[in-house]
Amino acid sequence: MAAEQLVAVLFLTLVLIFVNASAIPSNRLKSLNIIKEVNRKGSYVGLITVYPPEENAFFASKAFKPDGKHPFVDLSGRRFRVGKVQGKKVIYVRCGVGMVNAAAATQQMLDMFDITGIVHFGIAGNVNNSMSIGDVTIPKQFAHTGIWDWLNPNGTLPTNDIAELDFGSYNVPKGDGVNLLGKIGYSYEQFFSESGKPNTAIPLFWAQISEQWLRLAAGLEGMELERCVNSSVCLSREPKLVVGLRSSTANIFVDNAAYRDFLYQTYAVSSVDMESFAVVMTSLSNGYPVIVIRGLSDLAGGQTGQNAIQTFGPLAARNAAQAVVKFIGYLS
Repeated sequence: MAAEQLVAVLFLTLVLIFVNASAIPSNRLKSLNIIKEVNRKGSYVGLITVYPPEENAFFASKAFKPDGKHPFVDLSGRRFRVGKVQGKKVIYVRCGVGMVNAAAATQQMLDMFDITGIVHFGIAGNVNNSMSIGDVTIPKQFAHTGIWDWLNPNGTLPTNDIAELDFGSYNVPKGDGVNLLGKIGYSYEQFFSESGKPNTAIPLFWAQISEQWLRLAAGLEGMELERCVNSSVCLSREPKLVVGLRSSTANIFVDNAAYRDFLYQTYAVSSVDMESFAVVMTSLSNGYPVIVIRGLSDLAGGQTGQNAIQTFGPLAARNAAQAVVKFIGYLS
């Protein structure tokens, strides 16, 4: 009887394996097999950019050397590239614009590959008048400034909100009528982590960059950065790299002077983007070190005329990529 039961269990196991395997698309099975081989050569530093101009700047640096056997693996519509930078093994991916894409790509990289930590890089808007286009910022803190309580004009701000933006304060002329948009209160993120109690979130506004990596990045200050887009378009001053400022992230492309000033005055942030907080929070939630390196491409609405991102975006991306390459060289 025991032998018959054993045969039945083995048969059922084989059936389940066949059913599960047949439910997975063949191209995904191929990718999973490649990932197994890639991970045998691990561990890797995870590199994440957002959109093509940042990717182009990174590859143009010639620092990335593709793996000879498995230069890339495609998974869920994204191409994860395998190789080395400065002799260090890396996995690189372009996540796509916005916080959902950034969080999804980061989680997938951490789940599927043997990763030691995440370096996120690209371009950002500058909201600090002491900084300039072309500069590179490596912030120490990130806030998600897109979680709002949207209230009526006479609504009461929830006690746990950190700040308030009253649209009526921006009426021109002031006091002329009532702005029906009312006001918004800025709320906290819910943070789940490996080190926390399961299924229990803690309120989080400022996400802290990994201290050890931030100390390493301090060695980048003073590095030479590019000043010219081409032979005829150059910045008026030499760009600089600054470590230890603040930044904010939301699914908003900021190109408005009033909102730019509000963010700087309220939160003392120096740069704004649409992905970094998602990468940082996802990495920290899983217990991995993370750092963000962004080149300042525009003034986030503080300029007169057209936004400068089309002109100086490629330069900002190149400067960020150079800083990333140098930082990877510092990693042990």
